[in-house]
Amino acid sequence: MTHAQWSLVAGNVWLMLVVAALCFVVGEVTGNVSQVDKLWSIIPVVYIWIVAARSHLPARMVLMAILATVWGVRLTYNFSRQGGYSWRFWSGEEDYRWAHLRQWPVLNTRPGWTAFNLLFICFYQNLLLLWFTLPIVTVQGADRSLGAWDVLLAVVFIALVGFETYSDQLQWKFQNEKKRRRKEGEPLTDRYAAGFIHDGVWAHSRHPNYLAEQSIWIVFLLFAVTATHHINWTALGAVLLLALFQGSSRMSEWIQLQKYPDYAAYQRQVPRFVPRPRAKVNVNEFA
Repeated sequence: MTHAQWSLVAGNVWLMLVVAALCFVVGEVTGNVSQVDKLWSIIPVVYIWIVAARSHLPARMVLMAILATVWGVRLTYNFSRQGGYSWRFWSGEEDYRWAHLRQWPVLNTRPGWTAFNLLFICFYQNLLLLWFTLPIVTVQGADRSLGAWDVLLAVVFIALVGFETYSDQLQWKFQNEKKRRRKEGEPLTDRYAAGFIHDGVWAHSRHPNYLAEQSIWIVFLLFAVTATHHINWTALGAVLLLALFQGSSRMSEWIQLQKYPDYAAYQRQVPRFVPRPRAKVNVNEFA
């Protein structure tokens, strides 16, 4: 990487450290450690636009920044409608998985949880949010004109955002109808009997929205790969994101198994992320 590219990285690293510190302080003071979750769909867009602006807005960087903004707006809206934000910015819904993690012996102490909040929730996750945006830095100095690959990747990126939106919307409608039936005292029958969504695209992948989210940032990386014709250390951000989703989905599914007995049958029939040919859930196996 050139000196100019390292300068772009260094500038955003300093911003990342400030954001991580603020997340830690606010989380410790309020007891709500989901401060990084509030920024997950916002701060990467900021990092990307900073790099594009400091590079004098070349066409490819602007395209990447616009696509990232589309991703960010969509994900921010989805997080907001689930109660993630509040006019009191430090409040809002906390990620349900943190309550379960707090029960682990090593984390069920004040020092243990504080260290976890500092090192993993605030520092590591903020570092990851920066890292998977860094491929845009390597685009600086590449051919400034857009080509066929850029157009193709942009189409795929938008298609993945659309697929993630569709998957999230199916789950949103399912959960809202399930809550309505419970509130009204109606029985949970048919597709609601199992307690979790398992039809539509969810019949082919247990986490179609996660699959799309991971693929989006692989496509973002490919903009840099096709522009520079090589892969460098910035690609590790996408790899670490894949690893995070492995752990996150395992934790989510462990919680699902405690709540829904039929979830084990769903796990046996449907792949976690990438659909298999002819793999589809058999609802007749459910109680």
